[in-house]
Amino acid sequence: MQTLAQHLTSQAVNDSLSHLILTLADTSKAISHAVRHGALAGVLGVTEQENVQGETQKKLDIITNDMLKDALKADGTVRGLASEEEDHVVEVSANGQYLVCFDPLDGSSNIDINSLVGTIFSVLPAPAGELTETSFLQSGRAQLAAGYVLYGPSTMLALTTCQGVQLFTLHPETNEFLLTNAAMSISPDTQEFAINMSNQRFWEAPMQTYIADLLLGKIGPREKSFNMRWIAAMVGDVHRVLSRGGIFTYPTDNKDPKKPYKLRLMYEANPMAFLVEQAGGKASTGYETILDITPTHIHQRVAVILGSSNEVDACLSYHGIDYSEEPNPEV
Repeated sequence: MQTLAQHLTSQAVNDSLSHLILTLADTSKAISHAVRHGALAGVLGVTEQENVQGETQKKLDIITNDMLKDALKADGTVRGLASEEEDHVVEVSANGQYLVCFDPLDGSSNIDINSLVGTIFSVLPAPAGELTETSFLQSGRAQLAAGYVLYGPSTMLALTTCQGVQLFTLHPETNEFLLTNAAMSISPDTQEFAINMSNQRFWEAPMQTYIADLLLGKIGPREKSFNMRWIAAMVGDVHRVLSRGGIFTYPTDNKDPKKPYKLRLMYEANPMAFLVEQAGGKASTGYETILDITPTHIHQRVAVILGSSNEVDACLSYHGIDYSEEPNPEV
């Protein structure tokens, strides 16, 4: 099996980007170690702080955010970073070539029940000139690399550098990420969906109707049965989609009219949409393709519908949009 470093060399990824990816991977090993220690290390529970979105921060949110910040500051290739846990962008190195956006611990509410969590990251080119928030406001099409690390029964890294999606598994003895799937591919059809059903009454009418039809199964207009799954961590739900197909959605809702969307464009939606498209799937807000959105601020939120291409098309048809004639991006 190839190591991550060997794989990056075989794909002819340039040295500076390879160096950055290996830094992110090495830091994820340390995060995995911290997560696995859990209550033994006193890292569970919440703090008295809130992040910029007004969410109470977990102890591990802050710990993992600091671990990634410190590693990227020492890396030498990073011009600046943006994190879900930081109010503003952070300048790192004046000579850096890249910008890194990350969610240090996606699904952190799962930590206290020993369920799935992960790290999501996105790498963008650093534009010339002064570093400001505007430097980061690039569409998802500009991403040079993206991935996530899933901390589960085994620690796994899903990665794209615009050459498909590869899956690596952390070897517990050698502490190396080894290539275990060289070409992840999302089946175009599925009978599995993931959504937070507790928010059903707050959804827009198109999503209400779509999910209702799925629940009707063989007696409904879809004429087939569907299973529902929900991990409450995007990294876990998207990993399942990449592994065996499916559709994941966190749609627009009116639960809080000031916050109609849940997931962050820069830290969650863009990197996951990039992975999904590279694996042959599709990713939309319900009204526009996620990777085509030009961000307006670093903590922008969007609705997310992603996964098996034919099922995403079916969902979008309920929203009055027909993307079925659009070809998938090359993978």
